[in-house]
Amino acid sequence: MNHSQNVQRVQTVVADPSALGLFGLAMVTLVASSSKLGWTDGVSFVLPWAIFLGGIAQLIASMLDAKHNNTFGTTAFGAFGLFWLGVGTSWLIDFGVFGESAAAAVDPEQLGMAYIGYLIFSVFMTIGAMETNKVLFYIFVLIDFLFIGLALSSFGIMHDATHMLAAVAELGIALLSFYGSAANVLNTHFGKVTLPIGKPFGIFK
Repeated sequence: MNHSQNVQRVQTVVADPSALGLFGLAMVTLVASSSKLGWTDGVSFVLPWAIFLGGIAQLIASMLDAKHNNTFGTTAFGAFGLFWLGVGTSWLIDFGVFGESAAAAVDPEQLGMAYIGYLIFSVFMTIGAMETNKVLFYIFVLIDFLFIGLALSSFGIMHDATHMLAAVAELGIALLSFYGSAANVLNTHFGKVTLPIGKPFGIFK
């Protein structure tokens, strides 16, 4: 008998990282929306949450979802984690951290182009979310509106209205993401549906 036949392969069990990823998204959008809504001032104290919760927490969730062979979760958390790191870096450039010449060369319309790119991404991910669960689908719908508002306001198109659209959508993302995170933790912890997240629409699958 071969030695390999006597060796039992132990499969590593990896916890579902969705709760962590959604919590990271909830935290950064809550703090960022408070600035957009005028409840708080500036973005200096938004930065830590953008970097650690919006960025790093979602990247961790992305890497762990890859272990589940979950292409959708890996892509979503990875893309949005990198988004918040990109936004945080953009704020640092604007603050002059990378030098006065870099700050002086800032063009908000370049951010607008990035928001359009992420809107394209978010739209096809919204279609994918239809076959995941309804909470995630509505989060992505709000993300679509967030990027529409951010893009239009960056180009100066109906700035006040589109800025407010982005602010309200971002607050909605935060609230739904808190719910989604709580549902993921409690439903798994109790082994039953404690907080319903809604079944997939069943259109494509």
